[in-house]
Amino acid sequence: MTLSEKPKDLLISPIKNGTVIDHITAGEAINVLKILGITGTTDECLSIATNVESRLTHKKDVVKVENRELKKEEVDRIALIAPNATINIIRDYKVTEKKGVHIPKVLIGIIRCTNPGCITNTDEPIESKFEVIGTGLHCLYCDNFISGDIAGHII
Repeated sequence: MTLSEKPKDLLISPIKNGTVIDHITAGEAINVLKILGITGTTDECLSIATNVESRLTHKKDVVKVENRELKKEEVDRIALIAPNATINIIRDYKVTEKKGVHIPKVLIGIIRCTNPGCITNTDEPIESKFEVIGTGLHCLYCDNFISGDIAGHII
């Protein structure tokens, strides 16, 4: 049975108000929850689907958060680990706004520098500042380069 022949049952029930983060890179839903500060001990009503079928990317994750709309800073963090994600704002069970994510050219206060000698890792009141270059991030203070597991360095 192909994806188009499969019955259209809902895996996750609809939400009345809140945010649906769709097309998350498969396996990254837990990191999205960390970015949102959702630990399981918070009060949000959630729905999470991991490794579900996708016509575009073969597999994807989906996160639904009731009664919450995301801040720009949260969306910027999500873009780092799920560059193809879409953010859907739901009001009264209807999608009222749908937008893709965008990785900013400069990330301020979003990534922790891996260089222990970087000024951003001292007691100085300075936020980290990284330039997005190709497949990695360049610290504008110490010239350190981060590639690979960027999710592990998100503040």
